Amino acid sequence: MRIGVPTEIKKDEHRVALTPAGVRELTAGGNEVFVQAGAGEGSAISDAELAAQGARLLADAEAVFAAADVVVKVKEPQPAEVELLEPRHVLFTYLHLAPDPVLTAALVKSGATCIAYETVADPAGRLPLLAPMSEVAGKLAAQAGAFMLGKPLGGRGLLLGGVPGVAAGRVMIIGGGVVGLNAAKVALGLGAEVYLYDRSIDRLRDLDVHFRDRLSTCYASALEIEQRLPEADLVVGAVLVRGAKAPHVVSRAQLGTMKRGAVLVDVSIDQGGCFETSRPTTHSDPTYEVDGINHYCVANMPGAVPVTSTQALTNATLPYLLELAGRGTVAALAADPGFAAGLNVAAGRVTQESVARDQGLEWTPAAEALAGLIAVSA
Repeated sequence: MRIGVPTEIKKDEHRVALTPAGVRELTAGGNEVFVQAGAGEGSAISDAELAAQGARLLADAEAVFAAADVVVKVKEPQPAEVELLEPRHVLFTYLHLAPDPVLTAALVKSGATCIAYETVADPAGRLPLLAPMSEVAGKLAAQAGAFMLGKPLGGRGLLLGGVPGVAAGRVMIIGGGVVGLNAAKVALGLGAEVYLYDRSIDRLRDLDVHFRDRLSTCYASALEIEQRLPEADLVVGAVLVRGAKAPHVVSRAQLGTMKRGAVLVDVSIDQGGCFETSRPTTHSDPTYEVDGINHYCVANMPGAVPVTSTQALTNATLPYLLELAGRGTVAALAADPGFAAGLNVAAGRVTQESVARDQGLEWTPAAEALAGLIAVSA
């Protein structure tokens, strides 16, 4: 199979979809790997390192898309990249389509087969391709939030961990999944007082055991969140509804109950954001203020640490990419229902039910779309 890796062009995105180790695994299996020259530079990977493992370097994205059967990326395709997609292409990347009807319509129109990292599932129902970036984003959320509490950045002027004789700051983390767990690790490491929210009692029990009662686990009812907000210095939004738009757990009206200069970090922003006042920001311009509350809503947080993120992402995606290359797209998806759960768009149809529901579109089950792909290829 011919696999293409273009340079990421989303603003402030420095990751690349394959490391030299990934290139080696793919080329050793008889596949051709085409990489846009300079694609790895932001992740401290040189063209020479990629070429040494068998990658063929091409001058631009147009050449990569033209050469490839499978286009593997990190972030959702930008408009210029969508224009390069053809029905013969398989696009394998993060998509986050639920809050983005414009991109959904463009991918449907392209006719390409689009597999989203964030909805691929393993046999236990976990999200193995979302998890590594959620681990990174969770840790960054606590770090960024602590930094943004500094007075020069518009924060309260609070040291999150406190010092002897001065109380530590209070952190609310809404969502007890991978992001929430990792945000809690860092917040506790900084010395903060941490409250971790979730709607699953079983998950709260697991978190209690994991953290050995070093934090408070709380049921995420609307009233409990509302009552805790006035005490919070930092709130991390880590809400995930698989493949769907994130629900709002903090309203604009509730900002009025919070301390001036408190910080909201919305890690759910890729799925539309879990605070009513959230809007996507960039690493170059990461924050804005609403009603005296600082918002940090960077839509590609792991892109700030691309050396770590690129390696972690390839470690997770490579086994699936090898399946695509070894079996072919239809056979690989048909053999693994969890992999097929990653199919979001195929043959001009939306195949992810949550995306179709959120956008009021017709939904085609993945199995039906795959059957259509077989008919087209035949």
